[in-house]
Amino acid sequence: QLVESGGGSVQAGGSLGLSCSASGIAGTLTSLGWFRQAPGKEREGVARVYTTDGDTYYADSVNGRFTISQGNAENTVYLQMNNLQPEDTAVYYCAASDLRASIHSASTWSYWGQGTQVTVS
Repeated sequence: QLVESGGGSVQAGGSLGLSCSASGIAGTLTSLGWFRQAPGKEREGVARVYTTDGDTYYADSVNGRFTISQGNAENTVYLQMNNLQPEDTAVYYCAASDLRASIHSASTWSYWGQGTQVTVS
């Protein structure tokens, strides 16, 4: 129901953009966000936006480098990633919720994408 696109490989200091769109979900989702999971590590929240008021929140590790934004189409979200570092290498997942969800709690998110690989060397 959530389909990500973008990602790929980039050298340290480079930029990448991810996009995500929801299909088959009725109504406007309240929260749209991104998580990531590196090999051998737990999934961690990266950023989220509340569609009702545009409020954004970022993990400390990406604050100032990543930007989350809503698309013009309903239930669409983007993640612009700048100054990427090797520690940003992970599978990135789009997430969505009908409620005001938190990136510090994966259980507050109802919908998940399949993930897209981001590799920084």
